[in-house]
Amino acid sequence: MKRIVLTGGGTAGHVTPHLSLIPRLREAGYDIHYIGTQNGIEHEMILKVPFVTYHVVQSGKLRRYFSLQNFTDPFRVLAGAVQSVRLMRRLKPDVCFSKGGFVSVPVVIGAWLAGVPTVCHESDLTPGLANRISAKFVTYVATTFQECATALGSKGVLTGTPLRPALFTGSRAKGLDLAGFAGEKPVLLMTGGSQGAQSVNLCLRECLPDLLPRMDVLHLCGRGNLDAGLSGLPGYCQIEFLDEEMPDALAAADIVLSRAGSNTLSELMALQKPMLLVPYPLSASRGDQIKNAESFRKRGVARVLPQEDMNRQTMTKALLALLNDREELHAALAACPVKDGSDAVLELIEEVQHTRTSGKRPSA
Repeated sequence: MKRIVLTGGGTAGHVTPHLSLIPRLREAGYDIHYIGTQNGIEHEMILKVPFVTYHVVQSGKLRRYFSLQNFTDPFRVLAGAVQSVRLMRRLKPDVCFSKGGFVSVPVVIGAWLAGVPTVCHESDLTPGLANRISAKFVTYVATTFQECATALGSKGVLTGTPLRPALFTGSRAKGLDLAGFAGEKPVLLMTGGSQGAQSVNLCLRECLPDLLPRMDVLHLCGRGNLDAGLSGLPGYCQIEFLDEEMPDALAAADIVLSRAGSNTLSELMALQKPMLLVPYPLSASRGDQIKNAESFRKRGVARVLPQEDMNRQTMTKALLALLNDREELHAALAACPVKDGSDAVLELIEEVQHTRTSGKRPSA
């Protein structure tokens, strides 16, 4: 049987594409193993998936700001690489697939040191730090955007983002029932990912008196971010995080307020959801979400509200305009169908796996 090691984590966006690939990998005859951290969200999400064996390694976070941990985390990455080498030599996988995030760096380095070829995937318009480091040690970097594939040179391959099949099976009725909505008004879904989006959470809650006469609001606010003072407010439902029920929430949504992470954008585009994007500002990120959002804005499939311009008035105005113009955006989204990248990524994995069995050493 063929064997593959998957890795990636830190946020749900570095894990969900694996959920699309795992059934296809099973069908292709792979024994599937996953390497992640003990306390990361990848551990929580992958443990729910059958037929996948989970392994724990150490990892350090790759920060772009000063922290005392910047002096200790390189040693954690080194320790994780040593652990990964040992795991690779014990498991003897044919190929490794990385979705990025800080946990992936020691695993990819460990795979290279053990002679295991790797394919990684970059969702954003420009490569993240983890994938820029990993690119030196992999055979291919699959990408969602052509601009990213071009920037990576011969290793970059445009594939699209793997999308979960369950994404397209959501029920509007179940989503409305989940939120306790009658379905008499259009629904705004706000999603900030598993960790939430604090500034957007606060601003949306300030806008509720202006929005609730026109729409119901299903607010996915992130773990630990519930506001007890708003509990029971008619037309408003706050939930920390959804996993299996997320397709139902998306099916219930008429418009979406979101950050601009590429995996989320690919899913929203595939479901043809008119969206208002509030990308992470440069002060809190490397600017990838700003570039993602601008790309979608130029294509006419999303509206953008920069965080530095965000307040109760501007957000209310932008959301009401999105609601009024949702048919126009829906038509633009329908004209730009998203390609599910699962098959293209699987083809790269299979190609590299065949290279491994032929005895060639992966490029670096």
